[in-house]
Amino acid sequence: MIQITRTISIDENEIHCDFIRASGPGGQNVNKVSTAVQLRFNVRNCPSLPEYVRERMVRIAGKRITGDGTVVIVARHFRTQERNRQDAINRLIGLILKAAETPKPRRQTRPTLASKKRRLDFKHHRGGTKRLRQSSRLSDD
Repeated sequence: MIQITRTISIDENEIHCDFIRASGPGGQNVNKVSTAVQLRFNVRNCPSLPEYVRERMVRIAGKRITGDGTVVIVARHFRTQERNRQDAINRLIGLILKAAETPKPRRQTRPTLASKKRRLDFKHHRGGTKRLRQSSRLSDD
């Protein structure tokens, strides 16, 4: 079990890791050893996550989530499988933590008097600039 918060924990069997070859420089080691990790976690079918966390995680994940609700995280920063695997799990935990925190509700505020005055001053200045650009033929008629 991976403990995320006091109330949320996920089973390690729900996380599927595939080891793939990392791209980029590295010489012979890159061509021989599969050190990069592709972590897959099915958010929609995870029984240990509350419903609101699942919904927010689908929204937060963005392009990392597939059509069937699987989050795919690729970690290839380190040279060893274990460190890349731990990095991918830490990134998944961070994603779940971000989805678990409730967003602060927005309180509507009124614009201040100074901001209204600045806006009107800018509009008058802009209007004056445009008036100067008008041709003099319009004022002669």
